[in-house]
Amino acid sequence: MPVEITWWGHATCTVADSDVRVLTDPLFARRLAHLRRRRGALPPPGAWRADVALVSHLHADHLHVPSLARLAPGTRLLVPRGAPRAVPSLRRLGHLRISEVGPGDETAVGGLRVRAVPAAHDGRRLPVGPHRAPALGYVVEGEARTYFAGDTGLFDTMAKDVGPVDVALLPVGGWGPYLGEGHLDAGRAAEALARLGAGSAVPVHYGTYWPIGMDAVRPHEFHAPGEEFVRLAAERVPGTAVHRLGHGESVRLEVAR
Repeated sequence: MPVEITWWGHATCTVADSDVRVLTDPLFARRLAHLRRRRGALPPPGAWRADVALVSHLHADHLHVPSLARLAPGTRLLVPRGAPRAVPSLRRLGHLRISEVGPGDETAVGGLRVRAVPAAHDGRRLPVGPHRAPALGYVVEGEARTYFAGDTGLFDTMAKDVGPVDVALLPVGGWGPYLGEGHLDAGRAAEALARLGAGSAVPVHYGTYWPIGMDAVRPHEFHAPGEEFVRLAAERVPGTAVHRLGHGESVRLEVAR
């Protein structure tokens, strides 16, 4: 059975594997504070359907409580350990089955195993806050081993901590004209792909949200990262198939073990 990846925009993807639907960092908002969705229609209600949703870290464009509230009763939700303390509104989502996880923790969901892995990223709830929770990535293992990086920079133990994977969902940009520490741009994402050795990759976390009133500021940082990643990955890891999806588009991948 192939794995199917759908990119809904930003870091939100559906991974369908072994008859289980996994939703990453759900964000279904047209506007978030000073950001507006500049490309792609809002994900349709069908995108809200999942057996398990994964939250990588506490930043509001990844842990968005109003979007999580749209998930169906009984949906599993994995969040970084300490998230309900740092974001008290999570506690109001009583219709979800929330589990706190940290690096190395594994969760069984149907025929899948979901393993939390480290990420090199700020774990605070911004703009300020006394509480932290670890930023995470996740490896979803079923018919394929699919790595969802969340937000991360490169780190020395990436290949060891993430382990061999078949598919990598890698951030290649951001939501503003400049990337801070703890992020991958197209070049660093190509380097991450080389370290991981994945046979397939999908670029995410670009070309969706942008600060209001800044459309003309470094616009290439909005439009170009996906194509740049395709080009640089072809140079760095020519054996890897990179699938640059449009918003709402899917790819079905046959994985040979």
